[in-house]
Amino acid sequence: MEISGIKSRLDAIRTNQMVLRVIQHLTDFWCHSVIDLFFPEVTIKRSRPTTVPQSNLPRMNERIRISPIRVVSATGEMLGEMETAAALRIAQDEGLDLVEVSPEARPPVCRIMNYGKVIYERQKKTSGPKQHKTQLKQLRLRAKTGQHDIETKVRQARDFLVRRDKVKINVMFKGRENAHHERGIEMLDEVVKSLQDVATVEQAPRMESGKMMSVLLTPLKH
Repeated sequence: MEISGIKSRLDAIRTNQMVLRVIQHLTDFWCHSVIDLFFPEVTIKRSRPTTVPQSNLPRMNERIRISPIRVVSATGEMLGEMETAAALRIAQDEGLDLVEVSPEARPPVCRIMNYGKVIYERQKKTSGPKQHKTQLKQLRLRAKTGQHDIETKVRQARDFLVRRDKVKINVMFKGRENAHHERGIEMLDEVVKSLQDVATVEQAPRMESGKMMSVLLTPLKH
């Protein structure tokens, strides 16, 4: 008896809740109708469904509903008119997309392509070339470095300068070599002369830390 009584009460509560919802809806409708009738200048903000903006992307693959279509292959060859399902199978077999390129045509024209690659290339063109960030490259020589090795360092420095990087050439002195700093000046002068078509001297040859002579080169301004 107690269980059946509880069930009856729950049913009554549910019924009352449903009645209250109906009354609330009717009251809202009645209030809006009365206000619109007697006070037309009053605007009541009513909730509206959110509208989803239309995508600018073309229809592609399964989103192409119309059939038949005129199909262009990935290489630009006109494959002619065919059913959309058949064209989609061709694109899928090649691992590509079927993209609607002329929706206004009758029948519409669709092309088989790698659409992701097309978008990437388009964004790459619009963004323009990336700006190179200048870096400081350092090359080391010894007072006893031979002519062949000096020429190798010059070629490396030229590559850096062409890429718009600064280059610092260091001549290291060890032990008795410190008595021949003029050799370092000769080496650096030779390097500067070899690179004068692509670089200018930002810092002239000078001793640093007592054991190193250096010159700093910067790319020529175009």
